Amino acid sequence: MKKFKNSEITPEKIYYKRRSFVKSIGYSLSAMTLCSVPLIKANASNSNNLTSYKDITTYNNYYEFGTSKSDPYINAQNFKTKPWNITIEGEVDKPINISMEEISNEFTSEERILRLRCVEGWSMIIPWMGFSLSQLLSKVNFTSKAKFVEFESVYDPEQMKGQRYPVLNWPYKEGLRLDEAMHPLTTVVTGLYNKKLPNQNGAPLRIFIPWKYGFKSAKAIVKIKLVEKMPTSSWMWASPREYGFYSNVNPNVDHPRWSQATERIIGNNIFSPRVKTLMFNGYGEEVAHLYNGMDLKKFF
Repeated sequence: MKKFKNSEITPEKIYYKRRSFVKSIGYSLSAMTLCSVPLIKANASNSNNLTSYKDITTYNNYYEFGTSKSDPYINAQNFKTKPWNITIEGEVDKPINISMEEISNEFTSEERILRLRCVEGWSMIIPWMGFSLSQLLSKVNFTSKAKFVEFESVYDPEQMKGQRYPVLNWPYKEGLRLDEAMHPLTTVVTGLYNKKLPNQNGAPLRIFIPWKYGFKSAKAIVKIKLVEKMPTSSWMWASPREYGFYSNVNPNVDHPRWSQATERIIGNNIFSPRVKTLMFNGYGEEVAHLYNGMDLKKFF
C-alpha cells in the first residue's frame, strides 16, 4: 500500500474543489502504468458528486463486523492489518506469497473515481486509490486450466465478531471469470480519498469491480486462487435464487424482493428523487463485450 505523508492527505472540502472537473467532462482517464482506465461518466444522472468521506466510511455492508450499516465503523476500529500476506495459488506454475509491504513497493496506487452500486438499491461515487488486479495477477503464470479466479477473505472471529454467527459461510469467498478479473477496471483497492483504506472498507486490501453489485468485491483478502471450475461465492451459498455468480448490474432484472430499476444516492437529501439505474452500472461501453451472446436475465 502506498504510504501517504500528512501533507499528501487532502482535506475533504479542498478535495471536492480539486475534483470538480468531474462535473464538466464526458470522460477522464486515470494515469495507470499499464493501461488507461476510464473514470466515471459525468453524463450519468448519478455521477456528478463525490460521496463524502464520512458517508463512505460509516455506511457499510461488511457482515464480518455486523449486519447493520453502522456496525463496521463501530466494530472494526481495532482490527489489526499488520502483518498481512496474500497467497496467489491454484492453477499457476508456482504459487507465491506476497506481503502488503511488497505490494506497496511494487505497485503504485492511483486515483480511480468509480461508482459503487449496492444490490439493496443505493449507490456511492468513491475516489478509490488502487491499481488493476491484472498487474498483481501478472506475478504468476497461469496454467491452461485457469478459467476463474476465487477470492478468500480473512477468517478471524476473535477480531471479527460477525464471523461468530452463521450469517454466511465463512470465510467470505467471491469469484470472477478470468477475463473479468483481467479487465483493467477490476481494481485492487488500497485506499480512498487519498488516504489509506479504512478497516471498515476492507483494509488492507480489497477488490472492486465497478460494473457489478458491491457484494462481489471481497474485502480483507488473504488468498487469490486460480481455478478451473466456477467457484461458489458466499452469497450464492446463502441464497442462490437471489445472488447469481455474475451479479452484473442489470436494472431489467429485479431482485426477488425489490426492484433494481432505480437507486438512492447516499449523501443526498432523503427526500431527493431516486435515479435510474444504469446497465452495467454505467460501464457498458467498457465491459458489455465480455458477455456477448449471454442471456443476462438468466446469468444474473
